[in-house]
Amino acid sequence: MSSVTEKLSKELKEFLFSSFEKKLAVKKRAYLFQEGMVASEIYLILNGSFKISKVTPDGQELTLRLCSEDDLVGELTLFCPGAIYMLSAKAMDDKGSVLVIPKLELERKLAENGQLALEFMKWMSLHYRKTQTKFRDLVLNGRKGALYSTLIRMSNSYGILKEEGIWIDLPLTNQELANYCGTSREVVNRMLSELKKNGVVSVDKGRITIHDLNHLKVEIHCENCPDELCRID
Repeated sequence: MSSVTEKLSKELKEFLFSSFEKKLAVKKRAYLFQEGMVASEIYLILNGSFKISKVTPDGQELTLRLCSEDDLVGELTLFCPGAIYMLSAKAMDDKGSVLVIPKLELERKLAENGQLALEFMKWMSLHYRKTQTKFRDLVLNGRKGALYSTLIRMSNSYGILKEEGIWIDLPLTNQELANYCGTSREVVNRMLSELKKNGVVSVDKGRITIHDLNHLKVEIHCENCPDELCRID
């Protein structure tokens, strides 16, 4: 089910590795950066996974992305003088390592190479569109729509097609799932119980299997966006 169409192009990746050398290891649960910090660097993930999230004024965490190898994080600050990080990036395992890319130096190099700058703009445009569709689902479809769309996105990012349905190869607690939906664990508990009762999903050791993906799509009037947009990574 997964796709790599949203990853960096070969040309961009080669450009970054040939231009920057500093690497950084990040321990599990350590922050790569936090919202509000001055943004002087962006990062290319080499190993491990990183959760990209934001904390609302009332203390609710909203998880927007789960990034892995070949993803860029902190990229929203490019070409923004005096930028601060709007989101936080937290390592989710012990294998975390990144390529450190000074923001000003990258901006200068892109300004000197129009073709690479165009490739970078295309990649950033795709991520803006992905973010827009996530907020659309959160705002327009309510709590149920947020959960259902999150499950659909996870099936596209981490789903493995099996005989009994789509197995999401990503261990999740109900609290973590709630963070992706911008709601409480109790609300997710109730909605998951209803889905399990109706045979739409099942959960085994924190991993979800979707037995009826079409049910989720019909319930939220899914617009059948391309898989490259309908993802959680």
